[in-house]
This record gives sequence, structure tokens and C-alpha cells, in this order.
Amino acid sequence: MSDIASLDLATQTRDLLSGLGVDERRLSAQGAAIPVRSPVNGQMLGHVASATAEETNATIERAHAAFLAWRRIPAPRRGELVRLLGEELRANKDALGRLVSIEVGKSPSEGLGEVQEMIDICDFAVGLSRQLCGLTIATERAEHRMMETWHPIGVVGIISAFNFPVAVWAWNAALALVCGDSVVWKPSEKTPLTAIATDAILRRAIKRFNASGDAAPDGLAELAVGGRETGAALVAHPRVPLVSATGSTEMGRIVGRELASRFGRAILELGGNNAAIVTPSADLDLALRGVAFAAMGTAGQRCTTLRRLFVHSSVYDAFVPRLKAAFSSVSVGSPLDGHLVGPLIDHAALERMQEALAAAMEFGATVHGGERVDVGAPQAFYARPALVETPVHDGPVLDETFAPILYVLSYDDLEDAIALQNDVPQGLSSAIFTTDLREAELFLSARGSDCGIANVNIGTSGAEIGGAFGGEKATGGGRESGSDSWKGYMRRATNTINYGRDLPLAQGVTFDVG
Repeated sequence: MSDIASLDLATQTRDLLSGLGVDERRLSAQGAAIPVRSPVNGQMLGHVASATAEETNATIERAHAAFLAWRRIPAPRRGELVRLLGEELRANKDALGRLVSIEVGKSPSEGLGEVQEMIDICDFAVGLSRQLCGLTIATERAEHRMMETWHPIGVVGIISAFNFPVAVWAWNAALALVCGDSVVWKPSEKTPLTAIATDAILRRAIKRFNASGDAAPDGLAELAVGGRETGAALVAHPRVPLVSATGSTEMGRIVGRELASRFGRAILELGGNNAAIVTPSADLDLALRGVAFAAMGTAGQRCTTLRRLFVHSSVYDAFVPRLKAAFSSVSVGSPLDGHLVGPLIDHAALERMQEALAAAMEFGATVHGGERVDVGAPQAFYARPALVETPVHDGPVLDETFAPILYVLSYDDLEDAIALQNDVPQGLSSAIFTTDLREAELFLSARGSDCGIANVNIGTSGAEIGGAFGGEKATGGGRESGSDSWKGYMRRATNTINYGRDLPLAQGVTFDVG
């Protein structure tokens, strides 16, 4: 095991970035630069230049010019660029995965898993590039044909969060590129290095694409590293018809209002106060594993993290003590050394966790765990996951705290548990553990979970790219990744073609001018 404080993550980071083709001067910006620390030990990794609003606007103009050329490239050829991106990601998976672990504090398997998710969506998008199809629609008029056609929409703005610093970009960019759009990416200011590395990998793919005889226009995929000012410029720009934004519900309200004011479109993936239900018939061994990962994985910093658990009163005493034992024994420490629970992203996250636990106790809750764990690095913020037994579904239970806190409540009636699960502003992910077919189907029915993701006998986190990802209510309503999410990156046109000599009007209307 290594001494966390003495780990030279700055040198590792520079070596990784250099191997990925990033000029090390990108880490030594002067003036209004963004400081980048590793949450693993708090070490300063570098300073990255922050784009001004003027620079962001110029970036968007380049992307718009690129869109005008890229939309003319046939979709299967656009898919070839994404195929090459997938190849480059495969070749650089270890390096980028390690960088994710250093900059975000994820375990090595989670860092690699995030890059694998990027590879998977590239594979999905390549196939999709030959299947961007509309409908032929029956028409009431003789010798007419009616159809719908899907066209590229324009510049797609992508605003990503720290917890999945590169996968969310890939979900959006891979689809946008095959759909014929250009992209401008504003990554989290907490994790700009993985974005810079990903951009370098994409440049390699573009170089290979151009060498094959195709031409990806300059500005096709742009990176705008910066803070709130950069994001605001991206959201406000009239040349950006679509913004996909991942982050807090508060951020989504701001983005949504701004886009609505100019009739722009939004794909919002926001907060999730996710819940699971453990029924009397549940396989408790399976439920224990599913709940533990969903609640404690990534130190509770996934938007799909399990935050509320409803356990039937008949199995509460058999299940909850086992869960408490898992929470109290799970290893907390540097994820680079194999610990299962790594750091919170920063001191503010630890403070919010402690405030939520204090508020829960005011509502009569019993808190198990939740204390800060000293790893010998004062600027790194680790905490033992907290299991909170609470008598009421109220107070902090109703809020999403981005930390490893699991509120546990007892229930007697399944429909009451489902109603409580749904009784929060967000509607992202949910799960039920049961071997009763009726319970499972009720949970998945219109009377059941109101979330965008509803699972049976698996936890709330760990979604695959084949399904559409997103949620309802204050989660934003957007969908990214699989299924038919591609339609969000295109505009639809309905076409009617008259191949006869008459001009009949719909609905029997007549207008005969002789």
C-alpha cells in the first residue's frame, strides 16, 4: 500500500498526458487559469487556461462553419470517423482510464469502465450511422407519398459534470457526429485534464480520417474549458440549437430557462434521489450486493447512486444489520490502492455530507458511519459511507446529497413504498428486489415507478449504453445514449410528394380557381 500524501500524481499525470499527445504547457497556464487537484491526495496537478466568453463565441462560430460542411458528408462516412475514434480509445484505454482515476478519484476498474463506455457508444453509433431512418406514412390523397426525413440540427453544446468526465461527452458526441452535427464541449472545471486528453485522442482519429481521403472540417469538435462564464456563453449563443447539459437541478433550471427564452432545445440530465425497495420475497444475498454497490460505489457520486432504501418490515431485521456490517467494513482509502470507496471530489462535498447527516438526526434518524476518514492527506476528503435509519420520509431524505448516504426506512404495503419512492422532485433511477412476478410487474407498470430507469433485481446504477439514459420531473426529461436518443440530435421534416397530375387537398377541402 502506498503513502497517499507522498504519491507523485502530478508527474504521473504529465506522463499520461504526454503519452496521449498533450503538450505539457497546457498544464502551466498563467493568469485566469483553473487549478486542478487530484481528490486522491489533494495534490495540485496543474493550471489550465480558462476560455473567455469572447473565445467561446469564436469557438462556436468555427463549429457552425464546420457543421455546414459536415452535414454534406454521408452518414456512413461520418460513422467512419466515430469508428476510428473507438479504435483510438481502445488503444489508449489504459492511459485515459488511469487519468480518470487520478482526476476524479475513481477506482481503476471504474476508470477503465468509463473508457469502455466511450468505446461501446462509438460501436453503437457506427451501426446507427446506417440506420438513421424516417417513416413512410399513409396518405389520404391518391398519387401522393408522405414521409418524414431527419436532418442534422447544427452545433450541439455539451456541458458535462465531474463524476463522469468523459463518458457523457462520448454519449453525446458520438451520436451528434454521426447525425451530422458539430460539437462544442464545456467540461466540468473540476476535471478539465481528462477532457483535454480526450480531445487529443479525437484529433488522432480525425487525422486518420482525413488521411483516408475524407475531410473533417476544422472546428468539427471543439473544446471550451472554463467556468460559469464559458457555459453561459455556450447556452446563450443563437448558433447552438441544442445543448445537452449534465449537472445539478439548479444548473438545469438556469440552462432550461435560457434555452427556452431563445427557443433552443435542451437535453437535461440532472439530479436523482434514487430509491430501491426490498420486498419480503427478495433474494437478500443478491439485494445486499446490489444495494451496496449502488449506494457506495464512486463514493456516492453517481447521478444514479442509491440514496433511499425501503425495506419490508418482515425482512428488515434480517437484512439491515447485514447492510450495516457492509457499510462499516468496506475499505475506504485511495482507489489507486484497491480501496472500494474513494474520495469525495472536494471539501465542499464533505461539508454537504456532514450537514445532511446533522439534519437527519434532527428528524430523529440514527446515523451509522459518515465520519471523515483520515488518510494522511489534509487536502483529500474521504468519508465512511453512512447508513441512516430514519423514521420519517422527510427533511434531508427528500434532497439529493452527492455523497455516500443511504437513508433506510421500513414499510408494510408495497403501494405505499412506491408512492414514497415517487414522492421526491427527481425521477431518474429506481429498483425493486423481489421474486414475486406480481410485485415486479406492478413496479414497472404505469402505477409503479415514475422514473426514467426502473430495474428489477439489480441496483439503480450501472446503466448500459444500449438503453436511453435519463429521467423525469426535476431530472430534466432528456435522454442520451441508446435506443432512439439519436432523434434528439436531429430535426424532423414531414414531406408530401405529389406524383400525379391532380391537386387534391387534405380533409376534402376545395379551392378551385378554374
